[in-house]
Parts: sequence; structure tokens; C-alpha cells
Amino acid sequence: MWFYHGLWCKLLGRCPKQVDLVAAVPGLRGNRAKAVLLGIGLAETALAVWVLSGWRPRAAATGGTALVAGMNAGGLVFGRRHIPEVRTLLAENAAFLALAWLAAEQDARASGS
Repeated sequence: MWFYHGLWCKLLGRCPKQVDLVAAVPGLRGNRAKAVLLGIGLAETALAVWVLSGWRPRAAATGGTALVAGMNAGGLVFGRRHIPEVRTLLAENAAFLALAWLAAEQDARASGS
């Protein structure tokens, strides 16, 4: 998920509606929104690499949880009109985070952390 949303959607610009969501934040119009979106894309892509590395899985899950919570909160507060199915978004993110934590705990146990 992090590679898709970070690399494909944001860094490669394959999901152009995401810039509209970021631009809904006060003070983030035009090029500022694009720059912030690229920054978020870099963070998501870096998180994907971190998760795949298997290094400190609980910390990676914590970082991912914080990123999802922050983006969901920002999207709901500032750009709700750009989110067509809020319940679906929240359900997908809850399922994703549950799987991320399940994997993190299994990795941590397997490595003895």
C-alpha cells in the first residue's frame, strides 16, 4: 500500500485528485500543494522500504499508524468533499493497519525483539 500510494500515486503523479485533497488545506494552493504531496509521497515510499527491510517492525508499524491517522484526520477536516466514500476509506485503513500490526508483531517475535 505504501508503494502504491507513495510512489505510484504521489511521486509519479498517477492519482491527480490527491493534489486537490492536499490543496484543500488552508495555505496549500498550487505549487505548495504539489510540493507537500511529493513530500508525503517520499515519506510513504521510505516507509515502504523500511517495512520491507524488516528492521524494527513495531516502530515501522507505529510510524505507519501515525501517518495514516494524520492523513485521515487532515483529509476529513480539510478535504472531506474530495473523499467520496469516507466509511470505505476508514474501513480500508483500519484493515490495513490491523494487518500491519499483525505482521509487525510476528516479525518482532520471530526476531526475538
